[in-house]
Amino acid sequence: MSNILSAQPAERVFAGILLTSIAYFLFSAQDASIKLLVAGMSVWQILFVRSAVILAGCAAAGGVKLFRDTARSPIIGAMFLRSLIILGAWLCYYTAAKDLQLAEMTTIYFAAPVIVTVLSVFILREEVPLLRWAAVVIGFVGVFIACDPASLGITLPVLLVLAAAFLWALSIVLLRKIALNERTMVQLVLNNGFSLVAATVPLVMLWQTPGPGEIALLVLVGFFGGAAQFALFEGMKRAAASVIAPFEYTSLVWSFAFGYLIWNDVPRQEVFAGAALIMLAGLLIIGGEQFRRRG
Repeated sequence: MSNILSAQPAERVFAGILLTSIAYFLFSAQDASIKLLVAGMSVWQILFVRSAVILAGCAAAGGVKLFRDTARSPIIGAMFLRSLIILGAWLCYYTAAKDLQLAEMTTIYFAAPVIVTVLSVFILREEVPLLRWAAVVIGFVGVFIACDPASLGITLPVLLVLAAAFLWALSIVLLRKIALNERTMVQLVLNNGFSLVAATVPLVMLWQTPGPGEIALLVLVGFFGGAAQFALFEGMKRAAASVIAPFEYTSLVWSFAFGYLIWNDVPRQEVFAGAALIMLAGLLIIGGEQFRRRG
């Protein structure tokens, strides 16, 4: 695997980095929209509508042929497993949201890129250079400084977010294995088809009729979520999991930006210091890739 990845042209790796960065911007926009919605409806309803919107977009783009190809896909079992893992991450994360502040949750959750890097070594057999390890650690230090979680203890909500981080990291590593073996549109159909089915039963008991503003937000969640998944799946095809893992940290910067624009939350000085370290981590990855390929 490592020989194949090292043989990839630099442009392909950088395209993977760019697509992944776009994906995490879109995920941040999705999360901001969800934060506006969760005050009035359940996570299950949001998940159901988001999946339905994404599947509608897939149908418009690929037609009946796409769904026929999906039904014959060899990765159905693997995508089903990944969907279950992501569902577990969602439930853990949003259950903890009732008891933790956003900054606290973000800090704990951003253990995920470190876990991705570790898992990529043991599961994907990727070779992770020392500079890449350094970038991951620097990025996590940046998140820690920005969110200042020194007062947190080991509580059930904290453990839930840690579980969410581990499950998300595991899903990213599994996605790397899956992404190389199937078209992105097929992966989108499978991922959101499973989510739609999983959310259907709870939805029957928890459905609340949304107003016009909520409907617009729900459609936006579907658009952001679908575009983010597409960009992430495509990025995974172009770069190793350990290369793109640190770029998940960029979503912290976007989350604070959305917090200021939507809720008028003014970031503290520590946020800017942390954001600088996060950007440094990304630059280290890019610079390291350029140096390695020139060598």
